[in-house]
Amino acid sequence: MHSNTASDQPTTKRQRDPNRPLLSIVVPVFNEEDCLEALHQRLTEVFADLEDGYEIIFINDGSRDRSAQIMRQLAERDPKVGYYSFSRNFGHESATSCGLERANGQTVVIIDADLQDPPEVIHEMLERWREGYDLIVGQRTKRDGETLLTKATSYLFYRLLSRVSEVEVPLDTGDFRLMDRSVVEAFNQLPERNRFVRGMIAWTGYRQTSVNYHRDARLAGATKYSFFKRLRLAFDAICGMSSEPLRWINTLGMIVTLLSFTGGLVVFAEKLIFGIGIPGYAFQVIAMFLLSGVQLLTLGILGEYIGRIYVEVRRRPLYFLAEQWDPRERHEGS
Repeated sequence: MHSNTASDQPTTKRQRDPNRPLLSIVVPVFNEEDCLEALHQRLTEVFADLEDGYEIIFINDGSRDRSAQIMRQLAERDPKVGYYSFSRNFGHESATSCGLERANGQTVVIIDADLQDPPEVIHEMLERWREGYDLIVGQRTKRDGETLLTKATSYLFYRLLSRVSEVEVPLDTGDFRLMDRSVVEAFNQLPERNRFVRGMIAWTGYRQTSVNYHRDARLAGATKYSFFKRLRLAFDAICGMSSEPLRWINTLGMIVTLLSFTGGLVVFAEKLIFGIGIPGYAFQVIAMFLLSGVQLLTLGILGEYIGRIYVEVRRRPLYFLAEQWDPRERHEGS
């Protein structure tokens, strides 16, 4: 099942670039020692008959378990595997960005290591790519193994982001997607340090469509995204994709001003016209708490944007590499 989300239909079939493998599979990894062997086996089985070649790029985001050791072993025995290990945990968005910078394929897929996203769907994505689409996103129709809170917050987040974002971000999608080389190269030109990768990819435009799929439960282990990490990602997404929260401050300020003016009129009428005595401290306490809450909310939103400016002007690298194994270097040297 698929649906077109682009404004224009592709008109030409895709031409192969003989100087690149057809497919690069980028896998961000953080403490996934129980999943890596199974993921590699499943990928090799799914793409065993892929004529134009593929590569698997693991990005170790400062894992503290045996993930780096397992990736090293996979790379030693499989010439299609490369890996890059960060000097510490820089975050999922930085790991994904690193993978997109290092991938060499004519198409690039982002997939998590936990096998919640079935690799078999990539074949359908490739078919949409061959039809001329540049960006094919995986759209989840069902999500196994996730709590009601996770599903509810995810549902609300995507609807809110869709409402405030300056570009259309597909609903109910994650990082699982296939991109043409043109999309990858456009993404790699974006200089932001505060990153919401799926939103940045959507911002590049190009011809997009979606492929529906059933998301499985994790193969092993627990999710690395706690409630607070998801909340942090939501703030990054909304502030990175929209200036709408700043407009909310203006609206809120006007509402509070109107309420204060209305309250003053009510007090004036009750005191001077109807002769009703109103204790002064009650009104003062209510007004104090209301205005204090509004000020704190306003400062918080402004601080979020100012903090993002501070991060951007420092111009620090997204990550540092402690170890790398590039499959292209091995092929060139052989």
